[in-house]
Amino acid sequence: MIACLGRIVRDTDAESKTADDVSSISKSLDLQGSIETGGITGVAGKDFGGLYSVKPLALIKPSGAEDIARVIKAASRTSHLTVAARGNGHSINGQAMADGGLVMDMRSTAENHFKLLTVNGSPYLDVSGGALWEDVLTRCVSRFGLAPRSWTDYLSLTVGGTLSNAGVSGQAFRYGPQTSNVTELEVVTGKGEITVCSETQNPQLFFGVLGGLGQFGVITRARVKLQQAPDMVRWIRVVYSEFEKFTRDAEFLVTEKDGESFDYVEGFVFSNNDDPVNGWPSVPLDPNHEFNPAHIPKTAGSVLYCLELAFHYGNSDNPSTVDTAVNRLLGRLGFEEGLKSDVDVSYVDFLLRVKRAEEHARANGIWDNPHPWLNLFVSKSDIAKFDRTVFKKMVKDGIGGPLLIYPLLRSK
Repeated sequence: MIACLGRIVRDTDAESKTADDVSSISKSLDLQGSIETGGITGVAGKDFGGLYSVKPLALIKPSGAEDIARVIKAASRTSHLTVAARGNGHSINGQAMADGGLVMDMRSTAENHFKLLTVNGSPYLDVSGGALWEDVLTRCVSRFGLAPRSWTDYLSLTVGGTLSNAGVSGQAFRYGPQTSNVTELEVVTGKGEITVCSETQNPQLFFGVLGGLGQFGVITRARVKLQQAPDMVRWIRVVYSEFEKFTRDAEFLVTEKDGESFDYVEGFVFSNNDDPVNGWPSVPLDPNHEFNPAHIPKTAGSVLYCLELAFHYGNSDNPSTVDTAVNRLLGRLGFEEGLKSDVDVSYVDFLLRVKRAEEHARANGIWDNPHPWLNLFVSKSDIAKFDRTVFKKMVKDGIGGPLLIYPLLRSK
């Protein structure tokens, strides 16, 4: 969500000139929200990627779409003003920053929209583009017993931020990415116009904004599809030594009919060694359960593969019924015997699982380290070659972070 139009202050300009410019901008915009300068570079001068650091002119905390429209309209009328819409700052290459320009903190609009709707008998939620998905989750489940259908792995991201990208996790094989689970948007365009769009109303803008990396407008409200939220999740990890079996089982699970597979299917690659970050210790879900390398075949290579699965169920479901359904599905998979880990957790705790990892990283002082990140779509016909070249050679010793694999369907 960024509109780049140049700079308003050059690096050689004096501090007094900067202050004067901010004061002038503040008066001319007549914002309902606030505009801040000074010690704001810690918030607005960096992003999650940590590869770049800049000094913005000011941090704007808009009160709503009208403030955002005023800022963008002002930028569109000049040849030297840079504006960036910042959610929770999880861009990788500085997209949430504006060197010498204005950064809009979208989180200040988080409470503007949160309304349950019923459209043609189905539940939807109108939610602010600045709301965090983790808050959407907890509020929807606690208030309505409902939840959005498609998620990202990490939920401390804004609604507008992920919808401007795609929003992919282990549910995408069934429901598609988050961008496929939205029916209406309120958008501030590059001209500063507040516009409502959908598949039938301004469809070109609607499909341009979804996954459009902020190049077509800033999302200020989204209408998201909901469904009944389960109570519990059987969270499972199974390990493979052969890539062919791993991909075959992943493909099998994501092509089964709804109700005849797991509710979440994702995977990752890890090193075949005892490295605490990249190797065997990264697999077990239960901290009291150690990975037993004795179950790894002698023929295994430099890397191993893990399918991460989830089965939803209710508090009223008989435990034996859950066990039977899970074991029936696992019985059709070709993972290594003895290399299975599982735990039962609440649905909310499962979806907030990466939040726990974040808390651990913050406690150890490593959360603010640089986070270079690369997402690639690899076709089925090329995935085996990708494994041989990338997984088994280039990154066989790990990268100090996750190597995730999302089995996706083109039709979703």
